[in-house]
Amino acid sequence: MARHRAISGTVPIGAAALAVSGLISCLSGMPAQGAEATTAPVESAAVESAAVESAGAKSVGAKSVIPPAAVSPPVWKRCIGLPKPAPGLAKPPAGFRCATLKVPLDYADPSGRKIDIALIRTTAAEPDRRIGSLLFNFGGPGGDGVDTLARFAGQYAELGKRYDLVAFDPRGVGRSTPVTCVGDRRMDEIVARDDSPDTAAEEKAYLDDRTAYAAGCAARAGYLLPHVGTRNAAGDMEVIRTALGEEKLNYFGISYGTWLGGSYARQFPDRVGRAVLDAAVDTKIGSLDLALQQAASFQRALGDFGAACARLGRKHCPMGADGPSVVASIGRIMDGLDRRPLPTSTGRRLTQSLATTGVAAGLYSRAAWPYLAQGLADAVKRRDGSLLLMLADTHNGRRENGTYTNLAAANTAVTCADGADRHTPAGVRRLLPRFRAASPVFGTTMAWSLLECTGWPVAGDDAAREVSAPSAAPILVIGNTGDPATPYAWAPALTKELGGRATLLTLRGDGHGAYDTGDPCVRETVHAYLLQGTVPAGGATCG
Repeated sequence: MARHRAISGTVPIGAAALAVSGLISCLSGMPAQGAEATTAPVESAAVESAAVESAGAKSVGAKSVIPPAAVSPPVWKRCIGLPKPAPGLAKPPAGFRCATLKVPLDYADPSGRKIDIALIRTTAAEPDRRIGSLLFNFGGPGGDGVDTLARFAGQYAELGKRYDLVAFDPRGVGRSTPVTCVGDRRMDEIVARDDSPDTAAEEKAYLDDRTAYAAGCAARAGYLLPHVGTRNAAGDMEVIRTALGEEKLNYFGISYGTWLGGSYARQFPDRVGRAVLDAAVDTKIGSLDLALQQAASFQRALGDFGAACARLGRKHCPMGADGPSVVASIGRIMDGLDRRPLPTSTGRRLTQSLATTGVAAGLYSRAAWPYLAQGLADAVKRRDGSLLLMLADTHNGRRENGTYTNLAAANTAVTCADGADRHTPAGVRRLLPRFRAASPVFGTTMAWSLLECTGWPVAGDDAAREVSAPSAAPILVIGNTGDPATPYAWAPALTKELGGRATLLTLRGDGHGAYDTGDPCVRETVHAYLLQGTVPAGGATCG
């Protein structure tokens, strides 16, 4: 989970996602970790601003979810406008069906206004051996589930033999009732703006942009903002479980999805079935420590990439002869873009902010490293920023036609609903040395991103951070030692916070998440747990 959209820790970029976006075919020289080279993602009525300025985030409680008798089964219909499966992945034999559930906007007023929750399902390939439904959240906050499952269901084919694979767009996201803040042209300006201001004028422009963005969210989606927090999304999951007719909720959450899964376990411990939480988030740390730790983790991943890049030689990696020199060269490239953005084949310019996003995106998966190496080489040798811009666009939710998903808006809305931290510009200035020490490349951007919720029209609720669920069934938590976006230390922390019979599995690898790296050991362990109910011994390690 990140404090800044430019380096969001919960929207993984893998080789498959890049290929869908029209990027070059995979280069040789940096083989993907594990058995598979294709990786999955690992994302209204106007009201006056005054209507939400004094509002606080509204959380659901375990006893306030609507009663089962009031929940209607989904009406599954033909899906409209789904993306094609990612290259190398097959569409499930049963195809997909879609549905929409109505849930309360405010669980404290279950008979009041309703909002939509979009669902997608593919039924078990072996119905005679069916276990039940397996609900996915692929990350965020703000990441969609409907389109992601349509693209990457093939990654979970082994699980899909015995489970109905089900995903949803959480409240505020995508095909569900969405949070919207600005138009597409304005989003182009926002993602390209200078998000590491060096002068008083740049700082003022940055702060003015943040203020205007928050006002846009309040104007377009003010009624929704107090109700999009993680605890409410977990309440929606309980409604989904009931609607599917399942006695227990079997769940696979990735990145932010681990926080969401933990919140569900906290509120509905007796309804937890088999739950995998991969790329774990430490929900108890504040926004400052989260951003600092994430900045250091991205810098560490950049060092690993730099060492691998240097081994390719100067022809393919002209940035340096060894890891440290490659990283230093990347820093200089970023600094140069602050003064002189690069042209691209799209006619847009690659700014420092977009390049920082592109580099971060390329670190999410080892399978994406070749794209990152080529993009940096193009910037150095040809002064062409096209490939780095494509990486950034994929990460920012920008489609080829120039429109955006609502990833950024939903990400900010959920983040600000889930925490009461509100930082100040003066505080950020004092913190800049710590962030730059943690990450010379990403630190400044990460520091200024602490202002994401400053001036937000809804007060956050720290209750969302509580995930203790000692009475829940065994939960499998997974951490990857080389994860740039959710540092490995967060996995044992989440395991401890869950308590009870939560069990930690460690992958010694690279990239965001573990299952989608294709590591055979991780997959075998997850399959044994989800398909046979076999819980690994505590402290098990793969890789």
